Amino acid sequence: MIWGDVRLKDLLKYEMIIGSDERFINPASINIRLGDSFIKPAAGQLIKLGNEVEYIPAQKSHDGTVVIQPGEFMLATTMECIAVPMNCAAFVQGRSSIGRIGLMVQNAGFVDPGFDGHITLELKNDSPCAIVLKPGYPVAQLIFMDAADVKKLYCGKYQGQVEATGSRMHMDKVQLEVEHDG
Repeated sequence: MIWGDVRLKDLLKYEMIIGSDERFINPASINIRLGDSFIKPAAGQLIKLGNEVEYIPAQKSHDGTVVIQPGEFMLATTMECIAVPMNCAAFVQGRSSIGRIGLMVQNAGFVDPGFDGHITLELKNDSPCAIVLKPGYPVAQLIFMDAADVKKLYCGKYQGQVEATGSRMHMDKVQLEVEHDG
């Protein structure tokens, strides 16, 4: 069941969402805002799954804004710090008004029970126009839902992140099996 505004207000009351207030609560979601940390993959590298990726800070203007060019991808952090209780999980969704200008937000937006930190947002400009990103602007929303029978809380490689955090896939404990043609 998706949580409505009454339960979302409790998240603020019990400081499970720090840096927000009731004006950002919708009937069944809470808006989250851009923080001031922006990074993007360094150009020219060949990214291989499982390997470390190099990131560089995005260029900021004197007023702290960042311009995302058409077709460009970057990561940003949220202003809000989230502590997801063990009885729920959350999805990050772009806001409709933001999607309508061609700014795509979050293509991997699931937040496990027990996650604690700032959320890193994945941004892609799918419009033909440059878009100015302003810290503090609400670009996405969190949708919380019940999570039943949770015993193990999230304690992964992104726990406690504060700034925009690049992929840590190089820390995955995955062994790939390669099939050879006979």
